[in-house]
Amino acid sequence: MSAEYRCSGPLSHAFVAANSLRHTRSNVIRLFFRIETHMKRPYQEAVGAIDGVSGERHERMQRVVDVLWDTLHPTGVSWVGFYVSEGRDELILGPRRDKPACSPIGMHGACGQVFLSREPLVVRDVKELGDNYVACDPRDQSEVVLPILDESGECWGVLDLDSFNTDAFDQSDVDGLRRVLLAARLTSG
Repeated sequence: MSAEYRCSGPLSHAFVAANSLRHTRSNVIRLFFRIETHMKRPYQEAVGAIDGVSGERHERMQRVVDVLWDTLHPTGVSWVGFYVSEGRDELILGPRRDKPACSPIGMHGACGQVFLSREPLVVRDVKELGDNYVACDPRDQSEVVLPILDESGECWGVLDLDSFNTDAFDQSDVDGLRRVLLAARLTSG
């Protein structure tokens, strides 16, 4: 005899998946929270709030941080900020919300690696970075970092977002954050 399921919403889908795959109760809970941490974040709302922003680079950076914090903090983001290069082998903390962070930081961490490679990085679990993780807040479990490029393609800084949840970021966050940086005229690509 097979059961028929009529349900909607992420929790009910998690229970259907758990029943069909014979997951334990704790795995159902983990599956539910995985769905919740990958919720669709309102990047288009952030782009709308930033599009056409004017002012000096630092003012635009602060506007981006403020809008991202207000928009994304309710979705599990625990920190938003910029790190910028001042020509040395380290990055200096720029505008950020809503708590202090390490500064300066070396190029061995996620931010430094993104700065050097000019490629975005999604860190699903910071423990996987080992000694290459710069832990400003020990509660942070995942992060996403994007390079910020000038017109010539040179990297002048990075945008960094953290979360207290593991597996909180994915490619949709990279794409959404890139759109935000482009709307603020902070990156060329």
